[in-house]
Amino acid sequence: MMAEPMGFFTDTTVCIGCKACEVACKEWNQLPAESGGANTLSGESYDNTRRLSGTTWRHVRFIEQFNEDRSQGRWLMMSDVCKHCVQAGCLEVCPTGAIIRTEFDTVVIQADVCNGCRACISACPFGVIDINPITGTAMKCTLCYDRMQAGMIPACAQACPTQSIQFGPISELRQRAEKRVRQLHEAGQTDAYIYGDESILGGLNSFYLLVDEPEVYGLPSNPQLPSRNLVPSATLSAAGAAAMGLLGLVSLRKRRMDRLAAERRAEREESAEPVEGGEEGDA
Repeated sequence: MMAEPMGFFTDTTVCIGCKACEVACKEWNQLPAESGGANTLSGESYDNTRRLSGTTWRHVRFIEQFNEDRSQGRWLMMSDVCKHCVQAGCLEVCPTGAIIRTEFDTVVIQADVCNGCRACISACPFGVIDINPITGTAMKCTLCYDRMQAGMIPACAQACPTQSIQFGPISELRQRAEKRVRQLHEAGQTDAYIYGDESILGGLNSFYLLVDEPEVYGLPSNPQLPSRNLVPSATLSAAGAAAMGLLGLVSLRKRRMDRLAAERRAEREESAEPVEGGEEGDA
């Protein structure tokens, strides 16, 4: 039976970049360190994790915004994670049934069923999924499915000291998010808005409050499902097949014409050759 849809509401305006969520996620899910713990500094602010991966299911983005003389600026921080889309591209393309939708309306990859084909990696418009080099299977955030089954809060939300990551029923989180946006607008921060409502892939079960364009946070403004590309891609494939077929016919016709021309040349050459001894007999 389906339980009430559950998920995350991430308020980026109160994220302090402490990375407690990253650490809690690694510890609870027993995820290995990148490069055996010998990860090099990125040189990109304090963001040394860089991206989500098969062994990093939470990633705190650090975004610096300064003018040229650095007299004015601000930090934008966001704890990124799988969006657990209501319409999930990864689930749509998985050939083995390894990716399932749970009773909490979240999306989970079953590592023991995954064959490592990587179809889900290319299907995810958010770049969330990656291969775990240890297991050779695709992995991502499970929204702590094991903890949820036991009535516990996901590790990242439990560890967040500012309640930037809030966990609960989606209907309740939507109300909290709308209230927070109104509060920020009344305080003069009119650029605050919600990313991940029903207009994006039917709604994201992990959605965000942002204060700049989605691309600034590394998020697509208009993510698309693989199925949305089926008609144009099928049309292009059909056109390409027709063009290849036409080229094949032209090539076949050319080979036939060349063969006929060669045969005619050979016949003319044979008819033009003198009969051996013919001139002496006449004499």
